[in-house]
Amino acid sequence: MPKSLVALPMVAIALTLAACGSQSGSGNRADTASAQRQAQWNEDAVHDLKQAIDSRAVHGLDHLSFAVEGEPGTGAGQDALTRSALRYARALAGGASDPKKLYEVYTLGAPKPDLERGLKDALASGKLRGWLDGLAPQEEDYRNLSRAYLALGKQRSDTAKPIPDAGKPIDPGTSDSRMPAIERQLVASGYLDRAGNAGDRYAEPLVRAVKHMQVDYGIKPDGVIGEKALEILNLSDADRAREIAVAMERMRWLDRAPPGTRIDVNLAAARLTYWRDGKIADTRKVVVGEPDTETPQLGSPIYRLVANPTWTVPRSIQNKEIAGKGAGYMKRNNMVWKDGWIVQQPGPRNSLGMVKFDMKNDHEIYLHDTPAKQLFAEVQRQRSHGCVRVEDAVGFAEKIARDEGILDQWNKARASGKEGFVELPREIPVRLFYSTILFDDQGAPVIRADPYGWNDRVAEALGFGQRQGSRLRAGGDDVGP
Repeated sequence: MPKSLVALPMVAIALTLAACGSQSGSGNRADTASAQRQAQWNEDAVHDLKQAIDSRAVHGLDHLSFAVEGEPGTGAGQDALTRSALRYARALAGGASDPKKLYEVYTLGAPKPDLERGLKDALASGKLRGWLDGLAPQEEDYRNLSRAYLALGKQRSDTAKPIPDAGKPIDPGTSDSRMPAIERQLVASGYLDRAGNAGDRYAEPLVRAVKHMQVDYGIKPDGVIGEKALEILNLSDADRAREIAVAMERMRWLDRAPPGTRIDVNLAAARLTYWRDGKIADTRKVVVGEPDTETPQLGSPIYRLVANPTWTVPRSIQNKEIAGKGAGYMKRNNMVWKDGWIVQQPGPRNSLGMVKFDMKNDHEIYLHDTPAKQLFAEVQRQRSHGCVRVEDAVGFAEKIARDEGILDQWNKARASGKEGFVELPREIPVRLFYSTILFDDQGAPVIRADPYGWNDRVAEALGFGQRQGSRLRAGGDDVGP
């Protein structure tokens, strides 16, 4: 996998829901009043503010209104201008929307700049425009998204589709002028490794890819590219612009200085990135929650490794998926009753596999191994009950243990065959986030599926209309967490 197709950088500190406040809390009445008393506006500053807001398409915010109110000649006008400037500054610094209001669970840390102080200094120095521009993320990925959004704005049509519906399906083995565009989108969606220069012919590799996609979305896997298959593959320029604007907003939500050593998990792409001292040390596939049991967006550190873990089956899984299966099922899966709970004993058939990465959060979410290795071959890997299954988790645990200087303790715990706990000398932050945009080797954004449909509420908050797209099909007989 190209090294550039990695998760967007994530935030540093996990917060509990009880401690969560509005991300725009820095704009409370007292602080704003203080800033209004100190910040002095003149005609040049007003001009700079209007210019910055007129250019808000650079940040994908052109579907929202940021009216500049007030004139610098009066005290009331000064106050109104300050409120206008702070409203736009908050949108750049932390997002125009509040993820804690959009999602039931969102515990990722947010930027906390002192906007009132920053505005005062910018007005005093005459550098308001530069200050506003510096509030948005400064990463190259953000700039690439901005450039792509602006380019689409110059050419987009709300109705034009790159792959038009010609009124009849495309059958396997036939030729159609739309096939090159279909092939490109299959590559972008992950169903093909690369374009094979098949030309207009609907050849067998493409048929297999389309069938795989149809299974994921609950369509009859006959390989026929009809209306429903085109709906999954097709994005108009307006659709693409919408997805890119959402990705930029998600980046604005995040802390600008994540810790150099961390683990990022992109839930939409089902991929893990391990950062060590500011550099990517490892990437691998993961399996995350399916659409009915989504993995939440949260920040939560790993504090210990668990060798040969037991699994205490949650009541929800016990009642829905194990109850009534009988003693034979329990025996085959090495399960026993303990204090009124079903507990699966250590071993290769354990649903947690051979290692668990214990995390600190109130939602019982953690990383772990799995015996269901076949799921890592799937393109859409939203297949679990909410926890995160890691590809070659044993190898990943060994890598962390070596990096943290506890490899000997870890090897002894594993060799015992019994459940064993190995504390990390320092906690490793983990960020579970959601982004449907990856980047190719040239830095161009690649739009992937929105398996949870979580982009819709963000797009609406940014002033975009709803998009009726196909959703990943939930379901399966895997009882793991």
